[in-house]
Amino acid sequence: MKAAIYVRVSTQDQKHDMQLTELRGYVERMGWTAVEYAEKMSSFKKRVVLDRLMADAQRRQFDVVLVWKLDRFARSLRQLLDNVNLLDGYGIRFICLTQGLDTDKNNPTSRLLLHIIGAVAEFERDLIRERVGSGMREAARQGKHCGRPKPVWDRNRAVQLHAKGMSYRQIAAKLKKPVSSVVRAIKEAYQNGQNPVRPA
Repeated sequence: MKAAIYVRVSTQDQKHDMQLTELRGYVERMGWTAVEYAEKMSSFKKRVVLDRLMADAQRRQFDVVLVWKLDRFARSLRQLLDNVNLLDGYGIRFICLTQGLDTDKNNPTSRLLLHIIGAVAEFERDLIRERVGSGMREAARQGKHCGRPKPVWDRNRAVQLHAKGMSYRQIAAKLKKPVSSVVRAIKEAYQNGQNPVRPA
């Protein structure tokens, strides 16, 4: 069998040595051959090496993926479950050496553990969704803006330019804003008594 060893450290200063030593030793004891995927990353969300491993897995370039710990392979339960399910769909076994997870079809205990992980990930996602919803409802109750921040621009400038005789389109072009936003800003200013010139 051919194993894909995936190791990751969180900063450029850390080394993969401990992970690699244990994983290489396991491969040797099993009599497998190995290809290695080593990733170094800090705060970057994108994992180039992991993406390459998953692409190679889809092409069935190895039979098993071997990792040292689950948190080296995935950032969250959801990502772990998604990736392991993808590997399973490709017919590739997943082994986490230090935490006893092995998706071998003949290992019913690990298959059960995968289902439990999936249930916990679903629960985690529901909790997050509920917290976000509760927060937005409370913010709305307090009259706070929810969602994307409203664009900030100098509406007074639009009013001043209109007072000097510029058309809505000219103002919009000058301020690089939609005509509708300019019209709305000027009319609101007029309604509030801020604009000395009635909009046309």
